[in-house]
Amino acid sequence: MITELSRQYVISRTFVYMLASKIEGTEEIIFGERASQLQAKEHKLSYTYMLSLRMEGRSSIEAISAIMKRFDIKTASTGSISQYLTHFGSLAPNTVTANNDQLQVVVFLSDEIFSKSTPILVTVDPISSAILRIELAESRKAEDWKKHWKCLEDNGYYAAYLVCDEGKGLCTAQKEALKDIFRQPDTYHAIAHRLGLWVNKLENAAYKAIEVEDNCYRTLDSARTDRVIEDRINKYEEAKRISDEKIELYETFRFLYTGLIENLRVFNSKGELCDRKDAEENIKTGLDLIESLGKTGLTDAVKKVRRTLPGLLNYFEVAKSVVADLEKLPVDQEALQALCLAWQWKKSSIKAKQANRSKYCSSNEQFCLEFATGYLQEKYDDIKEQVYEQLDHIVQSSALVECINSIIRPYLNSSKNHVVQETLNLIMFYHNHRRYTDGKRKGQTPMEILTGENQEKDWIELLFDLVEEKDPSFFSN
Repeated sequence: MITELSRQYVISRTFVYMLASKIEGTEEIIFGERASQLQAKEHKLSYTYMLSLRMEGRSSIEAISAIMKRFDIKTASTGSISQYLTHFGSLAPNTVTANNDQLQVVVFLSDEIFSKSTPILVTVDPISSAILRIELAESRKAEDWKKHWKCLEDNGYYAAYLVCDEGKGLCTAQKEALKDIFRQPDTYHAIAHRLGLWVNKLENAAYKAIEVEDNCYRTLDSARTDRVIEDRINKYEEAKRISDEKIELYETFRFLYTGLIENLRVFNSKGELCDRKDAEENIKTGLDLIESLGKTGLTDAVKKVRRTLPGLLNYFEVAKSVVADLEKLPVDQEALQALCLAWQWKKSSIKAKQANRSKYCSSNEQFCLEFATGYLQEKYDDIKEQVYEQLDHIVQSSALVECINSIIRPYLNSSKNHVVQETLNLIMFYHNHRRYTDGKRKGQTPMEILTGENQEKDWIELLFDLVEEKDPSFFSN
């Protein structure tokens, strides 16, 4: 715009800037207060487009600039957009603060996300999915995590217990800074991640062996001399022996692995709370049998699982407390067990990677819910909501951090991983105050669930309120 004016009227850019400055200083006198209000409104509209494209559209700075220029929206240069987004992020906090100086006890779900080799420390509340704190760190040592959690405590958030993987810094920090609470190892990383990969490995190996056996069998008919016939028969028999061994190894391991996963379940097939000691013994036996298969890689994986076993089933202690509270509800025991089992099927449906498996789990959940409806009648909706809400406090894995990673990753990719703390602050503010459009949290924002208070305004309006509070002159400039 400045360049166009200078060329059209054959004047210097400096002179245009000087005139603009003079007009800006006298516009309120000449045009009155309404001009300033209109200007502020116009500024807000351009920032609304900018924030919507960046956070909701996940567009790159270059793409935002191109779109805004197409519609003649001001402040559309890449430099201006980057500057304004950084400013908004600098005003947004990177740690949530409890309301009215009240202490909030929540589950800390902590993990590390990486931007290239730079660690980003994140703690999430798994119930609401709210990001409690996010920070760009130089390292992920124990001291970094201790400071991270100390900042949360200073802001009124304390850990009921910690859910995390086996990261050295995380584990050491928990023993030193959160020693009064237990750590729940990530059951997914502990077992499914380490042993689950072997299901596909052994299955593929079995199919390859079957293919080799089939090829050897096909060559038998084309043999003519006794020597060739004997040689091909020997090769076929050897291929069949190897094939049988690999099939047996795969089927045995799959059976044992499925047994391990089943023992991680909170409730049995009747909806009754499983016994922790029985589950631990069954898992130990299963690991012993897997180790007896004599596969070197599997043996190494089993040793790693054993190291996590002492605390792997800590969530059963939480489950005992939750179920004890639920049993106080004026609900028939069979209806309560049906709801508990339905909740477990729902969790399985969410975790299922295959559509058929997800559909099967959803079908079982619906069956259990229909059974409970017969007992509860008009109380069904309220009781179901209470039961599901309480059971959600049983957290077994840090899988939610992977979801947060999937939310953050597009912004890191579009900025070519040149991430700054201000960007993380803006992502956290957007995520915590945006309204879910589907899933179990549909129609709610993470902060509404976390605080229990209704959020009347859109996340951009809340951000503008924050800007006006911390930088009152921003929109009038």
